Amino acid sequence: MTRPEAHSGSADGPNPSNDLEQAGPSLVPLATTLIVGAFAALLDTTVVAVAIDTLGRDLQADITVIQWVTTSYLLAMAAVIPVVGWLVDRFGARAIWSGALGLFLAGSVLSGLAWSAGALIAFRVLQGLGGGMILPLTQLVLARAAGPQHFGRVMGVVGLVGQLAPISGPVLGGLLIDTWGWRWIFFVNVPIVVVSLLMTTRWFPREDPRTERSLDVVGLVLLPTGIVAMIYALSNVESGSTVVSAQVLVAALVGVALLAAFVLRPTTPGRPSLIDLRLFGDRSFRGGSVMLFVFGVTSWGPMFVLPLYYQQLRGLSALDAGFALAPQSVGLGLAYLATGRYADRLAPRPLVAGGLVVASAGTLPFVFATADSNLTLLGISLFVRGIGFGAASLPASAAVYRTLRTADIPGATSASNVIQRVGAATGTAVMALILQADGFTPALTWMFVLTSGALAGTVFLPGQKPAPAPRDTVPTTTATGAQ
Repeated sequence: MTRPEAHSGSADGPNPSNDLEQAGPSLVPLATTLIVGAFAALLDTTVVAVAIDTLGRDLQADITVIQWVTTSYLLAMAAVIPVVGWLVDRFGARAIWSGALGLFLAGSVLSGLAWSAGALIAFRVLQGLGGGMILPLTQLVLARAAGPQHFGRVMGVVGLVGQLAPISGPVLGGLLIDTWGWRWIFFVNVPIVVVSLLMTTRWFPREDPRTERSLDVVGLVLLPTGIVAMIYALSNVESGSTVVSAQVLVAALVGVALLAAFVLRPTTPGRPSLIDLRLFGDRSFRGGSVMLFVFGVTSWGPMFVLPLYYQQLRGLSALDAGFALAPQSVGLGLAYLATGRYADRLAPRPLVAGGLVVASAGTLPFVFATADSNLTLLGISLFVRGIGFGAASLPASAAVYRTLRTADIPGATSASNVIQRVGAATGTAVMALILQADGFTPALTWMFVLTSGALAGTVFLPGQKPAPAPRDTVPTTTATGAQ
């Protein structure tokens, strides 16, 4: 889950009680409206984690099928993120915000009513289309409303509130599953979204459409379809087999062809593009994007396996599994808040590398985890893992923006969010494949291999302190952190 994060720049850290008021009294109700809606989307990225075991049993689906409940949601988010800016410019932020909440609400209700794994996966796509617009819209609208002089402190408040979702998600999901059943992990979104919709009618300002620029329809077909084909091929490979099925081979070839067509098609100055590939010529953006993909793989893949480990191998209830997972989110949030004030002032490479070393140390005990491993030790390990990822994710996100021009910031936000979501979908598919074929011990071992192997990606990050931001760039507080 991506969320906007920043620090207030105060030596004492952010002060949520007055930062919004200092930014402007009229901003308080608007920010509250956006935060309520964003909280539902953020919550949904983690609340489903502890439901995979129950969903697989109740819907009679194996792991490689039921993982699409998560993967389809992530891919739908990735598909819609690049068009958010165009939609806002074409139809206005209020209309798109209301539409996004409506899609998310409809997807939530239908997911709760799903009668099969296939139906649930389809409804999760609808939910992901709404959720994929909600999060970048929150950042976009607040950036416009707060202005550059208050943007940092406003994003800091949003970031602090956003930390509640990953911490509370697994616990709330476990409570709902054990009390009323898995359908309520989707129904719980209904009152939250309805409240945000009601607040929207009162406090969300109306605005006229800003432009009638055309949409890159060809890119919108090529990129999402190519990504889905590649993830489908990856999730259907038979582990340990030297023979690739015709279905997998065709999907992989189609995916490669579509992605190649998207990258290699001729570019014309002024022609709209779903993702501006010229951004990858900037070393800092390129390095930050590589790490966001890596963080997507190394964060979401294990978050698919760990709840199943606690529930299937350890015999914990959904609620107890949620509590077992909570230390990682707590560590992530604490480290993120502690790192925020340094992300703009220090070189990203050592910060990210140091965080990944800590995360690897916290992941190592899971290589030796069995059905009898000490749960307290594993909880401490997850807390350390969360601290490591929290310390590493913000500098990597900030690196995406540090040397870009102001005009490139919207495109960079879309591209980096898509890359991170694709990484998350890839990690989920890979870990589901390993778990289905080889069991928990290899899957948990690969969790460590992927985390420690992520250190190799830090070579792409700048190793020098950031230079003072030129007049035509924006502060890196517009970065979005890794979930």
